[in-house]
Amino acid sequence: MTESINNIAININDFDNKSVTVAGWVRTFRTSKSVGFIEINDGSRMKNAQVVFNPLDIPIKLNTGCSIKVLGVIKPTPNAKQPFEIQATKIELLGDCPSSYPLQKKRHSLEFLRSMPHIRMRTNTLGAVFRLRSIVAFSIHKFFMERGFVHVHTPIITANDCEGAGEMFTVTALPIDAIKESGYEAFQSDFFNTRASLTVSGQLDAEAFALNYAKVYTFGPTFRAEKSNTARHAAEFWMVEPEMAFADLHDDMQLAEDMVKYIITDAMEMAPDEMEFFDRFIQEGLLSRLKSIISSDFERITYTKAIEILLQSGCEFEYAVEWGCDLQTEHERYITEQVFNKPVFVTDYPKDIKAFYMRANDDGATVAAMDLLVPGVGEIIGGSQREEREDVLLDKMKSMGLPVDKYEAYLDLRRFGSVEHAGFGLGFERMLMYLSGIKNIRDVIPLPRTLGNIDG
Repeated sequence: MTESINNIAININDFDNKSVTVAGWVRTFRTSKSVGFIEINDGSRMKNAQVVFNPLDIPIKLNTGCSIKVLGVIKPTPNAKQPFEIQATKIELLGDCPSSYPLQKKRHSLEFLRSMPHIRMRTNTLGAVFRLRSIVAFSIHKFFMERGFVHVHTPIITANDCEGAGEMFTVTALPIDAIKESGYEAFQSDFFNTRASLTVSGQLDAEAFALNYAKVYTFGPTFRAEKSNTARHAAEFWMVEPEMAFADLHDDMQLAEDMVKYIITDAMEMAPDEMEFFDRFIQEGLLSRLKSIISSDFERITYTKAIEILLQSGCEFEYAVEWGCDLQTEHERYITEQVFNKPVFVTDYPKDIKAFYMRANDDGATVAAMDLLVPGVGEIIGGSQREEREDVLLDKMKSMGLPVDKYEAYLDLRRFGSVEHAGFGLGFERMLMYLSGIKNIRDVIPLPRTLGNIDG
């Protein structure tokens, strides 16, 4: 049975001068007449293990990318870059790899690596990203479990458009020609007897569970058919969506702030090699910035104040600024990076640019919404206090032209013991971009689905 390289590194004193068998993939190979060196990685840690062998005793020729099994003795090397080396007594080639293997160089552009999503995780950068992704996912579950939240699996296939934007992927078992001929009427004979789509959010279903368990969260894939080809958009992405009963907008913001700080802390403690790599090669000063986030109090300003700041900035933005406009990334980054230099909650947005379920404020013009903006990314979390008053919610839905009959279950929650409640959505990939300094969402998703791309 093979031993994990990471386990050896963590428990090096237990392995001192002991024989082990390890298996992995060759990252580098060099040899002379008297000594040979192999950098091997088995995926259990970011850093490679160095294998040292005598070419006269083990006459083997290897290529980058091939898989091998090594039997050898562990020798601690506390004064070297690596904590130990493996002095090989036997090396077995498991799977050869040709010299045409595309990952020969140490550094490749991220754009080049997107053309080969099936092997790009073998590079240092993408290997670090996807290991961080796993760690942060675990951290999120841990955060909510420690606070008594119930994890709810909400449907991926739905008949409701949570955001009211209509940018959804249709799910059908019908032949395409049948839909072309009959239009929407064709869906009456479809699998669900109605038009079905891939979900854009689990929020509406999560609210139902929150009004029984008080605190719940969902963590799953969501889909948008938005024809946007920017570095921040993907057709398939993951969302973290907590919902809390007996909670208002301030409770919502506090939970979001606590969660972000918790995730950052866990990332630095559980993935130190990866975070050091990102700080060195992806974004200089990343660790210092993240550490300052943990110790700072997030700023809180209203949307109206944000507009005032932008109008008084003297900057010529690509997108015009006026009260009622939706804040763009350039606006968000100016506020967080140039004005406050830390995360900022922007609250109380105009009702006309926010979703139907957000609670109307007493001013009649804004809703109890909040977005968390962070330096380097912009919006990372969007949330609100939900509208718990049936009459107000019903009027809002009618004014927006929503099919009220499709939301009867949602309205029932306002009829059967309604309470104030709030929640938010965290874009998981945007959190990973923030933690790693990676600028393109395609590079934090294992197999990205974007406009015109479904490779892998």
